[in-house]
Amino acid sequence: MLQQTTVKAVAPYYARFLAKWPTIEALAAADLEDVLRAWAGLGYYARARNLHGCAKAVVERHNAKFPEDIEALRALPGIGDYTAAAIVAIAHDHPAVPVDGNIERVIARLFAVEQQLPGAKPAIKRLASSLLPAKRSGDFAQAMMDLGATICSPKRPACALCPWNRACAANARGDQETFPRKAPKREGKLRRGAAFVALRNDASVLLRRRPEKGLLGGMSEVPGSEWTHDFDFDRAQRFAPSIARARWRRVPGVVRHVFTHFPLELAVFVARIPRAAKAPKGARWVRLADAPREALPNVMRKVLAHALD
Repeated sequence: MLQQTTVKAVAPYYARFLAKWPTIEALAAADLEDVLRAWAGLGYYARARNLHGCAKAVVERHNAKFPEDIEALRALPGIGDYTAAAIVAIAHDHPAVPVDGNIERVIARLFAVEQQLPGAKPAIKRLASSLLPAKRSGDFAQAMMDLGATICSPKRPACALCPWNRACAANARGDQETFPRKAPKREGKLRRGAAFVALRNDASVLLRRRPEKGLLGGMSEVPGSEWTHDFDFDRAQRFAPSIARARWRRVPGVVRHVFTHFPLELAVFVARIPRAAKAPKGARWVRLADAPREALPNVMRKVLAHALD
């Protein structure tokens, strides 16, 4: 959960997950749809699928106990170098240095690493490993994380309070806020599409499930078009779901959302549907009152809000 997301945002989700699935076995036995529902709003939904897949793998391959070997951990869904190192260091006190964004910043400043990220990652990892003490790997890892989070912050670092201020090359130069060096961020090209909100007269909305693989895999959505760079809003209605006697009207404005790699604009269309209308293949009617509990990503929650406003 903490990959790409702050502790503040994660904390309530983490508490709810533990209350709902208190053991690895419970999470492994859960339905993926339920896991995605509980994750909705946290973003980066591949993490939820990996979390569920990892629980199943730990139960099936390791008798419901996380392995202590770093290579065995890396073989589990959703666990890369950082998470594997964090587990073996913090949970098992084995010699390993997990390098997250906070630790990257500390090391880049301490050694004044001029190479830009992400290319500098291997060098930063080697430098971090060179500081690993002979004992208490877990304490060292957590201390480094906390140092980056609370003192060696991205802006206005509290260098006077830092235990390494005399050893820090960037602090000696006075340009600590310029580290770590980062390559200019490339903004993704705008994509557009259409979303169709079918509202049945019994206060239900039409939803379907996205394909398991790909962006927002397995999440719920209202029917819509693909998201492309050259989408023509004037021809959008040809992507509307096949529902008898549906008369679509476009809601003024667009829904805007920014993903990691590209911004998105969606034209939203609404139709009032008779109570007797059946859902097209692959879709289902969901009571509007129950929609907040569906596995709807934030972009779809924006679409519904725009349609119902």
